[in-house]
Amino acid sequence: MGMFPCFMGPLLLSVALLCIVDGHVHYYDFVLREANYTRLCSTKSMLVVNDSFPGPTIRVQKGDTVYVNVQNQGDYGVTIHWHGVHQPRNPWSDGPEYITQCPIEPGSNFTYEVIFSDEEGTLWWHAHSDWTRSSVHGAIVVMPLNETGFPFPEPNGEEIIILGSWYTDDVNEVVAEALEDGSLTPVSDCYTINGQPGDFFACSNESTHRWQVEYGKTYLLRMVNAVMNVEHYFAIAEHSLIVVGMDGSYVKPIVTDFIMICPGQTMDMLVTANQSHGRFYMAARQYDSVRPDVTDYDKSNVTAILEYKGDYTPPAQPIFPSNLPTYEDLMSAMNFSSRIKSLANSDHPIDVPVNITTRMYITAGINTVAFVNGTGDERSGIGSSLNNVSWVNPSTDVLLAYYRNMSGFYTEDFPDYPPSLFDFVAEDLPDSIAATTQGTRVKVLEYNEEVEIVFQGTNVFDASEDHPMHMHGYSFYVVGSGFGNFDNETDPKEYNLLDPPKMNTVTLAKKGWVAIRFKASNPGVWFWHCHFDRHLSWGMNTVMIVKDGGTPETSIREPPSYLPPCNYAPKIKLQPLHHAVGRTSK
Repeated sequence: MGMFPCFMGPLLLSVALLCIVDGHVHYYDFVLREANYTRLCSTKSMLVVNDSFPGPTIRVQKGDTVYVNVQNQGDYGVTIHWHGVHQPRNPWSDGPEYITQCPIEPGSNFTYEVIFSDEEGTLWWHAHSDWTRSSVHGAIVVMPLNETGFPFPEPNGEEIIILGSWYTDDVNEVVAEALEDGSLTPVSDCYTINGQPGDFFACSNESTHRWQVEYGKTYLLRMVNAVMNVEHYFAIAEHSLIVVGMDGSYVKPIVTDFIMICPGQTMDMLVTANQSHGRFYMAARQYDSVRPDVTDYDKSNVTAILEYKGDYTPPAQPIFPSNLPTYEDLMSAMNFSSRIKSLANSDHPIDVPVNITTRMYITAGINTVAFVNGTGDERSGIGSSLNNVSWVNPSTDVLLAYYRNMSGFYTEDFPDYPPSLFDFVAEDLPDSIAATTQGTRVKVLEYNEEVEIVFQGTNVFDASEDHPMHMHGYSFYVVGSGFGNFDNETDPKEYNLLDPPKMNTVTLAKKGWVAIRFKASNPGVWFWHCHFDRHLSWGMNTVMIVKDGGTPETSIREPPSYLPPCNYAPKIKLQPLHHAVGRTSK
């Protein structure tokens, strides 16, 4: 396998540097620095990669390895996560701050080794520190092996669409202030498609993203939802979508007029240009799952334009999709999600665990939390939790503490069940159950354990909403879901063990539950969290440590020769009222 970079000189290119050497090893340079961007008639400076927003696309083939040299020329620490890449035995390059590494400090660099294995389709990369991923993100395209190809007719072309959030202010500063006083985090000023708000916003219609197609051709549309805090509906006026992949795995084809996609998810769709020559809006709007009386959300309709090539007179305005669901259309979201099934054929088999050795029942909820602000005053504010534990980042990353057997940074006592059982989805639950405890509590699994986790939504503060739950280091099978409280006697009888979808990010529905299964065959330290960043900041996270197997091939790889030091203090952090690490500490 070739290991020599084609160019790693001192003058880094302003676009992603890519070369392919023998053995399917690729090299990229990511330069993070501030750049000015104007949206909604206002200009601000923000951190981006290689002077582009969104950032560069990484292209590989199934099973390849990528080395990404990240040089931080910005003003604050940052890390990068390779979302959906399983990184076998290599948590050192997974990226979440204070979980598998400390931030790359300003003026320094760190090289990630990104190891692809069974993923195929569209994934993405993003910053995993503070709320920096709002401007630091990009797509990953994983092509199939030449001998297998796509499980559908070869498309004539492709288009990458990235949904994003735009904040007029410095979002990290605003979020830090909100956590300091215990208030709500900011709502975006608009959403974007490939960095642009679209025609319905001031100072925007000249820069609306356009996708040119030829009549009669079929295209593979690769979509990434990089939005910070909400799910989205998406549709193309007068064009059907055929969903063929999700989260780096293939699904049984779904013909639909719209999709619902949550933050963190990716989706592959076939689009055939079979309409009369013209221009058609591609539009997305928020799917809002909070209670109806909360109306101060971002009601913007972000648009791009699909336009046919050729000599014709286009209409004055593109056609808007009439079948785009409304903001609070719960059933359309549920009906779409219920149709997703794994392809599950001989070329793309599945392996659903059936001999479960560990079962967990994890509640996800909004809480109140006691904390200390920057002046040392004790405060109470909004928090969130899993099984009533609100995560607190340690001062040294969990992975390094675990690997070097360092004590005092975490405890191995994340609970398998909530501390008390009640009607989790009832209306008007008493505020007395809202208080949560803070801690750095992890779950330890033996190598090759077969695990089932049921996530349960809760309605504390009448604040139940969807939660996109993301797992690092693994994909999992979604074997069941429903509304209400999970019934461990009747609900498992309805599990789909034949062709459940394989995902890395799944929606836990408002006042509902979702059941997932996976085999703990990837040793390491892996983050579990809600992919709404406001919930992540409030503590709806935990860590799963998968112990080594009995051989070097089933054990965590040795760490790289250089790791970023743990000297940098993040902008965004809830300070616990009491020391977060207690018994059984490591």
